[in-house]
Amino acid sequence: MRHFEEIHTDVVSRIGADELASELLVPASTEQLIACGDDRYLSLMSLRIFRAGLKHSMVDAKWPAFEAAFFEFDPLAVAAMHDEALEQLASDARLIRHWSKLQAVRSNAQQLVDISSEYEGFGRYIAEWPGSEIVDLWADLQNQFSQLGGSSGANFLRMAGRDTFLLTRDVVVALKREGLCDNEPKSKKARQQLQAVFNTWAEQSQLPLCQISKILALSVA
Repeated sequence: MRHFEEIHTDVVSRIGADELASELLVPASTEQLIACGDDRYLSLMSLRIFRAGLKHSMVDAKWPAFEAAFFEFDPLAVAAMHDEALEQLASDARLIRHWSKLQAVRSNAQQLVDISSEYEGFGRYIAEWPGSEIVDLWADLQNQFSQLGGSSGANFLRMAGRDTFLLTRDVVVALKREGLCDNEPKSKKARQQLQAVFNTWAEQSQLPLCQISKILALSVA
């Protein structure tokens, strides 16, 4: 396993320090995550769910209509929606009429309300989860919320500003090149093994996880 500085140096040599800096995200602070309203987390979670498998720009263009249809994603209001209301949305041409995903918005709203009550805000729940165990947060999101399996939990966290690495195609290619995995890690054990790798690189580089995974992706020519 190479020291992360070697990978970082390779990327700087290839694209330049300024270009690299422009590509790197800055994660939200703990305070920013806690201050964000539960309605915004439900909106982002739902946006991620509807983006999965579809062209993002198409989903994004429809999102103002989703905001209106789902009460600006007020979790309590969405959780209280009757079946008849969801059925009406399933025939609304302004929306993406995917029945199981529409149902997921409501069920996820109730789960978000429950977690928010337990942690004094959903933002605190994701903000205070240790970054050194972020793959366990992916798993917890998958277990507690509908339609957040696969890479959706990690992508939702990234959209919300929570520091996390992503296992994109290029990141997996880079990890395979470094001899750290054979295929995309999907099991709990495989992901925890890669968590240990990212933790080591974070300690070596003092960079957030999101920047480490981006540098890995950029290291793939």
